[in-house]
Amino acid sequence: MTVTVASTAREQVAALRAREISARELMDLHLARIEARNPELNAVVSLDVERARAGAAAADERLASGAPVGPLHGLPFAFKDTHAVAGWRTTYGSPLFADHVPDTDDLIVERIRAAGVVPIGKTNVPEFAAGSHTFNRVFGTTVNPHDPTRSAGGSSGGAACALAAGMVPLAEGSDMGGSLRNPASFCGIVGLRPSWGRVPEWPSSNMWETTSTGGPMARTADDAALLLSVLAGPDPRAPHALGDPGETFAPPLRPVPLAGLRVALSADLGGAFTVDRSVAAVVGAAGDALAGAGASVSGTAPDLTGADECFRTLRAWHFQARFGMQLAVHPQEFKASLAANIRAGEALTGADVAVAYQRRTTLAQRMGEFFTEHDVLVLPVSQVPPFPADQEFPATVDGVPMASYLDWMRSAYLITVTGCPAVSVPFGRTPDGLPVGVQLVARHGADRALLEIAAAVERLARPAA
Repeated sequence: MTVTVASTAREQVAALRAREISARELMDLHLARIEARNPELNAVVSLDVERARAGAAAADERLASGAPVGPLHGLPFAFKDTHAVAGWRTTYGSPLFADHVPDTDDLIVERIRAAGVVPIGKTNVPEFAAGSHTFNRVFGTTVNPHDPTRSAGGSSGGAACALAAGMVPLAEGSDMGGSLRNPASFCGIVGLRPSWGRVPEWPSSNMWETTSTGGPMARTADDAALLLSVLAGPDPRAPHALGDPGETFAPPLRPVPLAGLRVALSADLGGAFTVDRSVAAVVGAAGDALAGAGASVSGTAPDLTGADECFRTLRAWHFQARFGMQLAVHPQEFKASLAANIRAGEALTGADVAVAYQRRTTLAQRMGEFFTEHDVLVLPVSQVPPFPADQEFPATVDGVPMASYLDWMRSAYLITVTGCPAVSVPFGRTPDGLPVGVQLVARHGADRALLEIAAAVERLARPAA
């Protein structure tokens, strides 16, 4: 087969193993695409072409030697700029770390490097990954590959944009309030927020903080499963990690039969948030397509009462604990929305945090009961399509004012606090051609089953793409 930057990651890996293309040649294809598109899109930062080419040469030599190679051997890769890469500039999107070069890898980076990738650089992020629009004072704004006047989403916006534009074959990111799912929807790719505990985190300033998780991004659900096979699995440094080995996700996905699948579908989770009409139309179209394929589709939603307060409390608590001292010393080095979120944590009491965790426990129990009667929940990923890149966040949704940079993200962060896996799958476009994904949610622990449903939904979407 002829390998291009549009080939799937599994195809690229197979071609490398079969010596149909060398790692050097594959690197040159991706570097050429970066040269062509990155100046406008600003997705890949801290690019090091010399190190990338040297790494590709080393990958070729290892393969030729007959030595064992990892499942991602020879693939070009750029790490999210909030994840530390030893010896590589890692800024977290903050002027405070503009020249920071870590000595050690984060666990997620360690695992991907061990799988044989060839690092090329980092992907752009908002400041400290706060907010679902990717801009910062170190590197500037990442824009949408389908319309550069629009946002690529965030916080894994650089990763999603680079993937959609063919600059990398796979990408990793992290998700607290939607940071894997939102940019995936905006850029027309797949982004999986795994079950809580599926992808362990280390180092961590608070191992009991359970709203954020790393996860895979890809152009197909099958490629997302391939990367998840590298990211997932237990680690002694992360005691809450699920025990299933990552290899569980390595085999190619077999899309589930949709006939008889029990689907709950809601455009607004029973009035929990406002949604743009063009987004609601795509969710409705997904429901029609699923029903047409034989699924049993009901217009119902889980009771997520208390999820909003739970998420906002835990987010503010986490942000204040992590960034409060830095904000006190460097108040001018934080964007206003992030500073306000950190300061919101200062007024929290132990009782406030305890109530948030009690609510989270209740929500997890409710979702467990919900998924005894349904196989998958379908809802919007983002309440809006990609908005203008010169805005920090949408001021209104369907005419309703948004009070803060969090309000328009409820469709994602209400799912966060359930602990369930959720994936954004491209499904349609707005009348002016902007991508819109649908969010699929399954019971906790059912990550592979969710990806198999996602693969089936991809097949439904293709005729309309």
